[in-house]
Amino acid sequence: MKLIRFGLLGEEKPGVITDAGMFDVSAFGEDYGERFFETDGLIRLTEWWAANSNVCPKVPEGTRLGSCVARPSKIICIGLNYADHAKETNAAIPKEPIVFFKATSSLVGPNDNVVIPRNSVKTDWEVELAVVIGKKASYVEESDALQYIAGYSLHNDYSEREFQIERGGQWVKGKSCDTFAPLGPWMATKDEIENIDNLRLWLTVNGKKMQDGNTSNFIFKIPFIVSYLSQFMTLLPGDVISTGTPAGVGLGFNPPVYLKAGDVIELGIDGLGTSKQEAVAWKK
Repeated sequence: MKLIRFGLLGEEKPGVITDAGMFDVSAFGEDYGERFFETDGLIRLTEWWAANSNVCPKVPEGTRLGSCVARPSKIICIGLNYADHAKETNAAIPKEPIVFFKATSSLVGPNDNVVIPRNSVKTDWEVELAVVIGKKASYVEESDALQYIAGYSLHNDYSEREFQIERGGQWVKGKSCDTFAPLGPWMATKDEIENIDNLRLWLTVNGKKMQDGNTSNFIFKIPFIVSYLSQFMTLLPGDVISTGTPAGVGLGFNPPVYLKAGDVIELGIDGLGTSKQEAVAWKK
């Protein structure tokens, strides 16, 4: 099953997408948030859809898509999880996952504009595979970790490199600006993805290919990441884990290349669709 949320910002409704199009499942009565996932919402929605799909209205083409999950309790990101990305940024291969947070206020729809922050000169892109947690996870064994995953989504982990690297403190400062976490277009449940360790992911800027990688090149694979994180914090249903980006970020070029107003960023992952953002200047 593929879950979508659609409608005006802050007024999103739940839906599903199939080969026949996008459908409104508001009559199911629940949004895709923590409560939905922790109460076996995917199972209940699947059963409800089987009985009610014939009466669900279609979502009109061109309708805005929101983040495919409602605001999670946290967005956890893994840094330098592809060897080629570590190399391009002159960083050592990490011995343990590099963990940082992204403020949930940065979450937006997959095709919303990305706003270049005030005083930013180094706004960068990062195509990433996002994991959505399906049930409460604490001290999970790696062998059991996949049981705690609800599904997967496409994420662009936008970063302001000056804020992140040159301003001291933690990376979260360069990761949490408004609009810096477009998520979607959909969340695909685990059964939709045949091999999570062999998915192509790519990103272009103004039509030029910048990133072209594959999840087969993960340094730390998803079961390990879920298990690892659960040793330090409780993962709650609906939480998002962004698993790192392959080579080709703006910081890695010589000289570096950063986004400017008017740039168009497109990205995609096998089985998880595509998204498109236009960079716009911050306005008071």
